[in-house]
Amino acid sequence: MIVISERINGLFRSVMKAIDNKDEKFIQDLAVNQVEAGAHILDINTGPGVDNAPEVMTWLVKTVQDAVDVQLSIDTPKMDAMEAGVSASSSSVLINSTTAEAKKMETLFPMAVEHGSDIICLTLDEKGIPNDANSRCELAMTMVAKAMEYGIGPEKLYLDPLALPVGAAQDQGPKVLEALGMFKAISDPPPKTVVGLSNVSNNTKERPLLNRTFLVMMMASGLDAAIMDPSDTELVAAVKASEVLLNKKLYADDFLRA
Repeated sequence: MIVISERINGLFRSVMKAIDNKDEKFIQDLAVNQVEAGAHILDINTGPGVDNAPEVMTWLVKTVQDAVDVQLSIDTPKMDAMEAGVSASSSSVLINSTTAEAKKMETLFPMAVEHGSDIICLTLDEKGIPNDANSRCELAMTMVAKAMEYGIGPEKLYLDPLALPVGAAQDQGPKVLEALGMFKAISDPPPKTVVGLSNVSNNTKERPLLNRTFLVMMMASGLDAAIMDPSDTELVAAVKASEVLLNKKLYADDFLRA
């Protein structure tokens, strides 16, 4: 499974402090630690309330790239900051993210084409997040079809069924699992699937347990990637065990270290 680290995000106080102080060492040490913990992609987010978001995003991207050689995910709702981050990267990035709203697709799909980027597609539109798997799949098909109009193949897309907090929307867990399976039948080759894992446990107790359990369930339903915390060793262990049990990785007695 593709592990996308969520930690380089201004929502975390320590990261925001480092951004404010332009503390390159803190950001670079964090990036190295996340890669060493198993991250394949680093999600880069300036956080909310940043006045000069394009400048900050450019600084973050260049700072991280000076320390590690992995793909970056540029994560921001601000189009100027997105353009800055994608342009500052020395290699192709993962754009995080478009929705099924026409304006966003018409802005972000051409950007993805221009820079050769992969792109996350959130299954929501002007009406919000659908209440069922079929409606999520309809939005996913809309985005896949629109992407193909721009020459973007399904293999460049990451479809996100949008996990919701179990404490507020407990009925949505099974619908997310159902949607994941449906997404794989949209095209051949199928698009990738991704989820922001920590959303499911937001404002709950036993967050690590809920995250770990739901991740295993989603992997069994076809999940390809997760935005998560790779420094959570029990979470990563669950990923490795699931890959063995789903016949994605070869079993060895020492599979956790392997």
